[in-house]
Amino acid sequence: MNINRKIRFGIVGLGHIGKRHLEMIRCNQDTEVVACCDLLPPGDLGLYIPGISFYQDYEELLANHPEIDVMNICVPNGLHAEFTLSALDKGFHVVCEKPMALSKSEAEQMLYKSLEVSRHIFVVKQNRYSPPSLWLKEVINKKLLGEIYMVQMNCFWNRDKRYYQPNSWRGSQIEDGGTLFTQFSHFIDIMYWLFGDIKNVKGIFKDFNHSDLTDFEDSGLVSFEFVNGGIGCLNYSTAVHNKNLESSVIIIGEKGTIKVAGQYMNEVVYCDIENYKMPVLKPSNPPIDYGAYKGSAQNHHYVIANVVDKLQNNGSIATNALEGLKVVDIIEKIYQLRDLMEIKHPKPDTLQYYLNHVHIGGQKENLKS
Repeated sequence: MNINRKIRFGIVGLGHIGKRHLEMIRCNQDTEVVACCDLLPPGDLGLYIPGISFYQDYEELLANHPEIDVMNICVPNGLHAEFTLSALDKGFHVVCEKPMALSKSEAEQMLYKSLEVSRHIFVVKQNRYSPPSLWLKEVINKKLLGEIYMVQMNCFWNRDKRYYQPNSWRGSQIEDGGTLFTQFSHFIDIMYWLFGDIKNVKGIFKDFNHSDLTDFEDSGLVSFEFVNGGIGCLNYSTAVHNKNLESSVIIIGEKGTIKVAGQYMNEVVYCDIENYKMPVLKPSNPPIDYGAYKGSAQNHHYVIANVVDKLQNNGSIATNALEGLKVVDIIEKIYQLRDLMEIKHPKPDTLQYYLNHVHIGGQKENLKS
């Protein structure tokens, strides 16, 4: 049944991304925020949210607002599955920030629960909405490049002590999960969206300058074959000095070559396709500005619009739970190789911090994403 009124949202986690969700929902004429939840009170978060119920206990929010249609999960990565399952149990649809989960088994539980209760999971992969990504999808769908020979994806960003701060969930193996989960799952999603699943994965992983900041690698070189044909590689690092360098993809095909680059794959810098003239694309939105560092493009308003379209008009989901699961599966395949190399540097306080702060009901939660 379609919803013929404003879509009612709840938000759990009001860090950088949670605030972005709040802003986008409040700016959409077809949506409204009913309730929010975070460990810190609104004043400490720098928020003024009159008319919106606020909780510091997620279970209280779930129990007191059966009128909510959609719960937005903006908590640390390691809590995505648990918080999503609780929301689905209450009969809410879910918008889940990337990554959907930190393991394939968790993502499967989320998918099965959504089917069991007949509720949708919208997985946030905002890079799909950028003009270059939409253009690439059209080129691939129309097979304008012919057979795909080779794909190279490069993700070279800066994430230093300005980002990985003490007593934060960022950098924790349990709550963060790793560089590919938190920083670059957007780009692995684009790769899967365009070219499908991978096999025969090989990789080299290093921790160059994050040994005192994170539990995991900061750089990797990964090669693989696509199940649908062609070979590919993913080269990534967060050890870049001072600021982001680029995120780019090079596609070499039977009938053409493409390179899309920029800090977040926002510019088509090379296109040579047989008997094809490239159209003029709309400009990409700017990156999310966190002050000391930059994130991906500001496309969250498209995510909220997609939720509205699905629930009011029975439209299609831009990134569904199965696609979110496949991205987690690909990262898990890669990290199975990383974990064999024993390059992690566990922070001594990580597990205790997790046990002290992360609980769903009645205890302290670190919900800032």
